[in-house]
Amino acid sequence: MDAPQSSSMLAAASSVPVPVPDASPQAGPHAAASGHSKKAVLGLALAALGVVYGDIGTSPLYALRMCFTKGCGVEVGEANILGVISLILWALVSLIAVKYLVLVLRADNRGEGGILALMALVHREKAGRWWPLVVVMLGLFGASLLYGDGLITPAISVLSAIEGLNVGTSVFEHWILPLSLVILIGLFWVQRYGTQKVGTVFGPVMLLWFFVLGALGLRQICLNPAILAALNPVHAVEFFLRNQWQGFVTLGAVFLAVTGGEALYADMGHFGAGPIRLGWYTLVLPALTLNYCGQGAWLLAHQDPALVENLFYRIVPHWALFPMVALAAAATVIASQAIISGAFSLTRQAVQLGYCPRLSIVHTSKETIGQVYLPVVNWLMLVGTVLLVLGFRKSDNLAGAYGVAVSLTMLITTLLMFLVMRRLWNWPPVAAYAVTVPFLLIDLSFFGSNLLKVQDGGWVPLGIALASIVVMTTWQRGRGLLNRKLVDAAVATGDFLRDVAVMKPHRVSGVAAFLTGNPDGIPRTLLHNFKHNKIIHEQVVLLTVKTEDIPRVPEAERSQVRVLPEGFHQILLRYGFSEDPDIPAALRNIRIEGLDLNPMNVTFFLGRETLILAREKNMRFWRKHLFAFLSRNARDASKFFRIPPNRVIEVGIQVEL
Repeated sequence: MDAPQSSSMLAAASSVPVPVPDASPQAGPHAAASGHSKKAVLGLALAALGVVYGDIGTSPLYALRMCFTKGCGVEVGEANILGVISLILWALVSLIAVKYLVLVLRADNRGEGGILALMALVHREKAGRWWPLVVVMLGLFGASLLYGDGLITPAISVLSAIEGLNVGTSVFEHWILPLSLVILIGLFWVQRYGTQKVGTVFGPVMLLWFFVLGALGLRQICLNPAILAALNPVHAVEFFLRNQWQGFVTLGAVFLAVTGGEALYADMGHFGAGPIRLGWYTLVLPALTLNYCGQGAWLLAHQDPALVENLFYRIVPHWALFPMVALAAAATVIASQAIISGAFSLTRQAVQLGYCPRLSIVHTSKETIGQVYLPVVNWLMLVGTVLLVLGFRKSDNLAGAYGVAVSLTMLITTLLMFLVMRRLWNWPPVAAYAVTVPFLLIDLSFFGSNLLKVQDGGWVPLGIALASIVVMTTWQRGRGLLNRKLVDAAVATGDFLRDVAVMKPHRVSGVAAFLTGNPDGIPRTLLHNFKHNKIIHEQVVLLTVKTEDIPRVPEAERSQVRVLPEGFHQILLRYGFSEDPDIPAALRNIRIEGLDLNPMNVTFFLGRETLILAREKNMRFWRKHLFAFLSRNARDASKFFRIPPNRVIEVGIQVEL
């Protein structure tokens, strides 16, 4: 096609336009909750429990026990128990309560969060040739890592929940794997119907989950209050002095307690910073603190390495075991749903920003813009998750693959935040370094420990991330080259209009709209149509769709119109990276005297490129083949832009790449 993808504002790293961020938390869709009534804020905080805190809220199922599992943990003993619990609690405080909730949530791109939104925000200031490339690559790699997390989270969470059946009886031992697969397949199967109806129960279920977590932990703390000594960070320091290298290795297991923390920032645009902070400080942090201390108290009382397996369920009363398994299964499904929905949103942003081919995007809710379903992404994630479960078979084995991607994402977030502090917030160097260095040391420690997991499965998320970034950069590079080819071959608009005025070609009645990524030139679709049909419509619209570096473009700024001679018009439609282009809807809102833009009265001309792969050294040949494959399988442009199919004429174009 002649433009829809090549018109992306991120066509090349060196030409990324300046984003227009708004640091005010009021800029988001929820006005950061400060403009809401207390009732509305509480409602958003309740809804955020399921979406934002589902992943980190189910970490108690497996995090602590992995710290004492042979190979990746330490021996069970009083000093080690206090040290590990202290490490977990202070990791929750430093990384989640301070880094994300106090610092990172301030860096909103007009109310939107997430690694791509942060990348766009940082890109406001550019310095030197290396700056755009470094920022874009950091953002893309961080986004790619989340796909690996999106596959592992459902697998490890559901397996951990269902494995609780083994505590009560050995009857279900051979049914753990099949039952987990059934739940996971069912989870991905229902994505097509959307989460609007199910979403209404997400918050209440997670509210019950966190209350139960806290109650179970409090019961054990009352039985063995000595565990409260772990609140003293001295035990964490002594843990490293005592265990040295093995203590560093155990950090990879400790990190499992904070996985899911990046969701706080990614989902800020849905709920606002206020409700997210409210949910954390009033419920999530207290519940997690009580539960981890409760598990530690139970372990202090027993100190039997053989009982570490399924540690979470050891603190559950026998009569409540099976109801607890059911509740845990529900909580893990919700946590998985949140990460799947996040992958859908991330992919939609990548499509809009020009880093992913056009894909089918289905809106599953008329009321909530953010609820989308991407069939291709859904089924790829299903296949990947099933393969992970069949390959690793147990949650303990999957824990070896979990954490590498998340720890690296958190490290990238810290680096980008330093750039925000210096270039956007204008912090003095001393203040920026004083804040960044401690977080950087923590992130590097966790990432270094997680790197030790690479041979035990950590290569899986890294491999997924590498494959994702190869696809993203190949598509971006290919569209950039293709766009330059089309621009170089284009006829200047002024020259063409002068020829029309002189030649007086035959004009037919009606309005023709030609999509083009180059607003300064005549699209090849128009030239081909004129060359073969020897006619030009009475009214011609040169239509360009552009994606901006902001989440949403105000409706009043959606379109720009320029009236040209000889019945020609230029129309630029602008969309944010969290919006889906709808050309017919945009045209209905444009009023130009003498021009009928009713989509049912307009003939849309789209270009369909046939790529001829040349041996030019502008791109590696294998990447050209990959780009050609992606281009052939991209979603039809008329569907992507919601153009009525009976109003479309496609013009074939051969382009040498």
